[in-house]
Amino acid sequence: MADEKEAPAEAPAKKSSKMLIIIIAAVVLLGGGGAGAFFMMKGGDKAEAAAPKKGVVTAIDNPITINLADGHYLKMGFALQQTAEAAESIDPSDALNLAIDEYTGKTVAELSTDKGREELKGELLKKIEKAYTTDGVKEVMDIYYTSFVTQ
Repeated sequence: MADEKEAPAEAPAKKSSKMLIIIIAAVVLLGGGGAGAFFMMKGGDKAEAAAPKKGVVTAIDNPITINLADGHYLKMGFALQQTAEAAESIDPSDALNLAIDEYTGKTVAELSTDKGREELKGELLKKIEKAYTTDGVKEVMDIYYTSFVTQ
């Protein structure tokens, strides 16, 4: 009879040890997920810290006139936002040439919407950033339209 009384006592012990293992596994998984989220968020701070600081703005004195498709024209002026690491003044000739190449032959319809202008501005900015990067130091970080007239 002593054997019969011990058997029911072992069953609750097995259930509680299984439950304890499940709880520990859940805590470890949640803790790992929380740690992963923390390190991912912390990594975003490094990207923000690496962003270049604004320097001087180099305005291009005269707007340029660019031939568009179907006999239309674009009169555009812009300025270059330099980084703090850039030389005091930069030669805007490359930027002007890249702008002419980027906008020549575009239609007025492409340039008349905000989305179209922003896409073309983004493409131009990528080319200008590449042209004004020396020894891994980016000299230009943004462009600003000072005039933008289509005819």
